[in-house]
Amino acid sequence: MTMTAETGEWSQQYIDGEWVDAADGDTITVTDPSTREPLYEVPAATAADVDAAYRAAANAQAEWANAAPARRQEVVMKAMHSLQERFDETVQHLVSEGGSSMAKANIETENTVATLGEATTFPARMKGEHSDSNIPGKENIVERKPEGIISIITPWNFPLVLTMRAVAPAIAMGNSVVLKPSSETPVTGGLLVAELFEDVGLPDGVLNVVTGKGSDVGDAVAGHPDADVVAFTGSTEVGREVAAMAGRNLAAPAMELGGNNAHIVTADADVQEAAEAGAFGSFIHSGQICISINRHIVHEDVYDEYVETLAAYAEGVPTGSVHDPETIVGPIVNESQRDKIRGYIEDTIDAGATLVTGNEVHEVDGVEDSLVLEPTVLSDVTNEMPTACNEHFGPVAPVIKASDVDEAVEIANDTDYGLSGSVYAGDTGRGREIAKRVETGMIHVNDQPINEEPHVPFGGVGASGVGQYNADEVLHEFTRAKWVSVQHEKRDYGF
Repeated sequence: MTMTAETGEWSQQYIDGEWVDAADGDTITVTDPSTREPLYEVPAATAADVDAAYRAAANAQAEWANAAPARRQEVVMKAMHSLQERFDETVQHLVSEGGSSMAKANIETENTVATLGEATTFPARMKGEHSDSNIPGKENIVERKPEGIISIITPWNFPLVLTMRAVAPAIAMGNSVVLKPSSETPVTGGLLVAELFEDVGLPDGVLNVVTGKGSDVGDAVAGHPDADVVAFTGSTEVGREVAAMAGRNLAAPAMELGGNNAHIVTADADVQEAAEAGAFGSFIHSGQICISINRHIVHEDVYDEYVETLAAYAEGVPTGSVHDPETIVGPIVNESQRDKIRGYIEDTIDAGATLVTGNEVHEVDGVEDSLVLEPTVLSDVTNEMPTACNEHFGPVAPVIKASDVDEAVEIANDTDYGLSGSVYAGDTGRGREIAKRVETGMIHVNDQPINEEPHVPFGGVGASGVGQYNADEVLHEFTRAKWVSVQHEKRDYGF
């Protein structure tokens, strides 16, 4: 194998148990968002590479599905232990490749270990059931079988855990996988995952990783006729196209898409606590999280105090290169994304909002054209302004005033998205009543929205996606029910 973590090179992709170049030999340069320096070259996959990956997956799947549950459990458990042994190395990859702060990288790696732990339980959870029959002498049996080949397309913002939450359950359930990670994070989102499973003896062809730009091979993966399920995490705009391509081949879509999450603060909330939670929910990983706070909706009685407190937190958050272990707000993933976020901010100010703090590029020593954006707080925002009505995906906190709870809920629900959200209230019972009225797949009382636990369902409604991950929900995404009936007595057909 020419591509390993030990050599620091990741120059090949993983197909049918082999590390191979792209079919035409082309590569993509991956850079460190903090330093803007090149890290390594990865293959720029072609349609031929994608086809090879699906052939390998098709050839391997039936035998893997027939492997004993204990064997599938063993492989996933060993991968979990391998990740634990390589924990510090993995954290460094997330910092360098994905622009993750040390704090975020540690949390992500810990959550990935837990995700693998949850996945070890799935081979034993593929249980069937018996149902009584209306026909005398008949036994009805419902079995749960792997879907077959799972296509997995993953993003750059939490590349390791968002990849593993699909790959590990799919493998544990007896499926084979074709994985295309983001071209921004091909190692932590794909090649490192392949290496983990190769090292613990996963049979050839069960996991295949093709690296390349979505514009080049995304359609080939999303629309491949051999796929049985297409699992995608990313923007709603792209997700609609991915789901449409999957549907043309009658592959089931599992789409976790964008969000426009609201943080509602009531008049009786502890403003200091609500603002502290709000700062975490808006600024951790520079706001580049689908479940981060996109809008702060605050009762008018505490609005000014909340804005002032939130701004103080924003100005105190350690900001800069993530190679400084104290940094919390690091770089935006690339220049175009940074400029898009700043465009939303400027357009919101032009529409009448007030810039309270931020909206400056934070200079990093030795780095020309830094990608680090200062945490930004905007007041006097309305729900129609660009930072509020779009998923801005940056360290931006637009604060909207509400006259009462009814208006706050109305504002929160005035979006096509419905992924996550939060409510901060003086009374948790009242907070829960408000949470029930917010149209989301997930919501958190007296907390902020950035929460994920592998044993709890994760997913949204509306434009935030189709299907769910984690717990039994992902079991139903990646397996199918098969009805088997046995006629134990001669049946009277009536003629």
